[in-house]
Amino acid sequence: MAEILVSLPAEMRGELKEPLGPIFTDAERLLLDADPPLVAVGDVVTAHLVRAGVTPDVALVDGLTKRETVRDEVAESVARVTENAREVRVENPAGTLTRDLLVALRDAIADPDPTVIVVDGEEDLAALPAIAAAPLGATVVYGQPDEGMVRARVTEEAKAEMRDLLGRMEGDLEAVFEILDES
Repeated sequence: MAEILVSLPAEMRGELKEPLGPIFTDAERLLLDADPPLVAVGDVVTAHLVRAGVTPDVALVDGLTKRETVRDEVAESVARVTENAREVRVENPAGTLTRDLLVALRDAIADPDPTVIVVDGEEDLAALPAIAAAPLGATVVYGQPDEGMVRARVTEEAKAEMRDLLGRMEGDLEAVFEILDES
């Protein structure tokens, strides 16, 4: 069983509905102003990027979209990424961040080769530590349900905002920041 470090309190759920950057429905337009490393959170986002001809440096996938199994064409696009990438499997229940997910994310961002993190559970909160751990200038892309893809640029301000959000979760905050600060 995975070690859960933090969980999202119910009162914070509404805060996370606001996008952390502009929303795109066209991956090619999104990529025009996307700087590496490129972190994709979600199967559908990863599939859109692959179809636009770009392999994310880091992709976090769980085989689900809106809690339903992804369509075959999405799974096939994700599978194309895994052919030429290191694959890491982690457990991460919905609404939580586990030690394994955070360590895998930190290590994947530091790795110059592409990495796919396959999550047993959900990667629903992974954009927060991705922005906190990625280098300045990096791009984190995640899905905004029923709207499109959010492109979040990693800036000092974005990192501070993510650290604030992570710091208000319930659990072992010291362990979370210890892992992220090693990036």
